[in-house]
Amino acid sequence: MKILAQLRYAQQEINKGYANQTLYVNLTTNELFIKPVTQKMKDLFIGGKGFNLFLMWNALPKDRIVKWGDPENEICIASGPLGASTYYPGAGKSIVTTISPLTGIIIDSNVGGYFGPYLKFSGFDALEIQGKAKNDVILFINGQDNLITLEQIEESDYIPEYSHLLTQALTQKYAKDSSRGQLQQVSVVSTGPAAKFSRWGMLNFSWYSRRRKWASYKQAGRGGCGTVFADKNLKALVCRAPRIDARKNNPADPELVKKIGRTHHKEIVELDPTHNQMREVGTGYLPDIMNVTDLLPTENFRFGHHPQIAGKEIPFKRQVWADLFAEDTGTGADGCWLGCSVSCSHYKRGYTVKTGPFKGKKVIVDGPEYETIAGCGSNWGVWDPEWVLEANFYCDTYGLDTISVGTGIAFVMECYEAGILDKGITGGLELHFGNAEAALDLIHQMREGKGFGRVVGQGIKFMKNEFTKYGGDPHFLQDIGMEHKGLEFSEYVTKESLTQQGGYGFTNKGPQHDEAWLIFEDVVRGSIPSFKDKAAALTWFPYFRTWFSLQGLCKLPWNDVVSEENYKLPIKDPDTGELVQSKIPYHVQWYAKYYSAVTGIESGPDDIIRDSERVYTFQRIFNIRQGKGLRKDDSHFPYRAMGPVTRLEYESRQERYDDQLKTLIDVNPEGKSTEEKMKILREYREKQYELLQNAVYRERRWTKNGCPSIELVKELGLDCEEILQIITPHQ
Repeated sequence: MKILAQLRYAQQEINKGYANQTLYVNLTTNELFIKPVTQKMKDLFIGGKGFNLFLMWNALPKDRIVKWGDPENEICIASGPLGASTYYPGAGKSIVTTISPLTGIIIDSNVGGYFGPYLKFSGFDALEIQGKAKNDVILFINGQDNLITLEQIEESDYIPEYSHLLTQALTQKYAKDSSRGQLQQVSVVSTGPAAKFSRWGMLNFSWYSRRRKWASYKQAGRGGCGTVFADKNLKALVCRAPRIDARKNNPADPELVKKIGRTHHKEIVELDPTHNQMREVGTGYLPDIMNVTDLLPTENFRFGHHPQIAGKEIPFKRQVWADLFAEDTGTGADGCWLGCSVSCSHYKRGYTVKTGPFKGKKVIVDGPEYETIAGCGSNWGVWDPEWVLEANFYCDTYGLDTISVGTGIAFVMECYEAGILDKGITGGLELHFGNAEAALDLIHQMREGKGFGRVVGQGIKFMKNEFTKYGGDPHFLQDIGMEHKGLEFSEYVTKESLTQQGGYGFTNKGPQHDEAWLIFEDVVRGSIPSFKDKAAALTWFPYFRTWFSLQGLCKLPWNDVVSEENYKLPIKDPDTGELVQSKIPYHVQWYAKYYSAVTGIESGPDDIIRDSERVYTFQRIFNIRQGKGLRKDDSHFPYRAMGPVTRLEYESRQERYDDQLKTLIDVNPEGKSTEEKMKILREYREKQYELLQNAVYRERRWTKNGCPSIELVKELGLDCEEILQIITPHQ
């Protein structure tokens, strides 16, 4: 390959979790240089997503709104001070940020694989990429030889276009030799051909699996970060790490780190078999639970469980995913980072592809994760695991986010069944619910940017406008198009969870559950009944969940294996002062101790929440700088996320909805038509959303317009002149 630029650097020892420098790459000018990490960066922005936001804030032009396709837009990837540790479960995450092609604001994805830790071991807390290359390039970070190389792919170079093949080829190419140990030292970040033509492009982050003898990957899926990557003509990022040593993170108190880590590892191994079986099944345990609790998105979120209405009697085998994973991967499948005892990374070996360019080939399919099973399964009205595996494989190798593909094609299917679309518009595809083969045809079209697939791949927000040209009612399209802020919904039915509606609606980036996954607490456990409870939860949980992306950590060791101590630890009721049973996971204290032990900064639970609040608030202000991020942007919520849009939906749960009319609204449903009842229910639910919005803004200390208050910004130490100029008009 043609070398465009090289930078040799001196290896810096990681100190208390920080490499203390970041790497800047400009693809337009071929510049490579290193920036220092200042103490102010660490104090205010901590690491991970915080560093990414700080770097983008300072690098993007401040005199205009930056569009996703502008050369000035950046892709930043970072770990965090607690990331890259092998002592603590789930410490292998990378965090990706960029301006999203779907939303026009910052999107961030928390992703597994070895790249983030390897980047840190190679000497960098973050990687900042700006500009746009003229031709396809590969950035090679050689942490073994302390050399950064930007390489242009020549016509004579054989580089596979499909991500699963590209990952294998580059893993082999950039390892010093093909021995297993050397292959394990290489991590690749890539996307696939569809990312060039769709706004749903995602990034695959690889690791070489000894068990699979294969370079597997995890996905940074949300918001089109792969689309930005492809638009910059980045073919891949490759990092070859120096020798891995558990002491490399150089914590302030290594003995305490080991003690806390051993305790958490032991708890996971003991409790996981009776909790969510993450080691045996992974997130594939969730579809059965969601189906039973009426929370599984089915046929574009119309229903919350397997349909037994309108004559659709489709066999549904309970535990099908659990059985599939247990059979193929066994207990304790290899994790996506060293030392993670959750080890939720499962796969299907020897799947025979049904369609497309790999038809008849046997392949490894990474996953499917819950979101893929729900999005490309039940949400399409598809209940055959093999078709979900098919969609999973092609989305991965084409570089497409399965959540947006799942939710987006479900929207298309309902539009087709409603008569808004027909075969003349879809190019002959009969896109009714249950037609998995037609859905795969759309995915194959996205790979080439052709046919109706190219239209679909622009996202639901685009399709809502486009489909009005075919006679679609814009109000109906808005009601059933499950996107908010431009981002497609992740896979949870929120009709009966006002809290989760807020968890999706009041986010910084759109309806992605990683900010506030509260649906189970709200619907199943009923632990947050009042507006006060909901507002408190919708403040605390987004902050704590943000903290994982500041540190380079995975949430699953905290979220999916609940400490028994959680039920013994008393806390004070804020109103009465009485000691009550804790509803805040005991692990919060562990994480605070872990942070203290690594960084040497004494911190408790309140301190880590305040650190997260600062970064979360900063991201909100960044959105305002981008021309969004205020109340109006939180408000335009698709009604299907709140309640029944169609007669079919209402009547599928008529007893429930009629009872709500009586008990919640004091309206007698007898003698009223379904349409009359739906109208009354809608007015009530939309008002509840508005009231919750007011309560959450008060709790977060934002103005009624959804802008962080000047008092809050000052308390958080963010009150520089530039920020005050942005927020003052919205006070």
